[in-house]
Amino acid sequence: MKVVIQRAKNASVTVNNKKIGSIEKGLVLLVGVTHDDTIEDAKYLVNKLVHLRIFEDDNEKMNLSLKDVGGSVLSISQFTLYGDTKKGRRPSFVKAAKPDQANELYEQFNKLIEEEEVPVETGEFGAMMDIQLTNEGPVTIIIDSKDK
Repeated sequence: MKVVIQRAKNASVTVNNKKIGSIEKGLVLLVGVTHDDTIEDAKYLVNKLVHLRIFEDDNEKMNLSLKDVGGSVLSISQFTLYGDTKKGRRPSFVKAAKPDQANELYEQFNKLIEEEEVPVETGEFGAMMDIQLTNEGPVTIIIDSKDK
């Protein structure tokens, strides 16, 4: 699994001109699933991201985690994270998990975040979504469960 983490002052997701999720201070997560990902990959990523010290303390140092600041998560499924651009000009997405497998693991991933007592808003799996966010910093970090 891959997750692009963006520290946000606020964010929202819209589908068919209807806002279906929004957060204030927290993290926007773009979540990609590949064929051999398991619940262990999801657990690893959740543990990393809820404790990742990327929020500023009173001394303007990145010393606080999502849990420390009482932040929320806007989680967006993003199969294009597994786009392969090595050949040609059109990305290949063969490394992305099939929709049923990806959706199941994505749902489990979000439940694991909620079990950490972090509020989670989501987009709509497989839908065309518009994401708006104010990236604070900017801070953007990529974590791949295969790099542990």
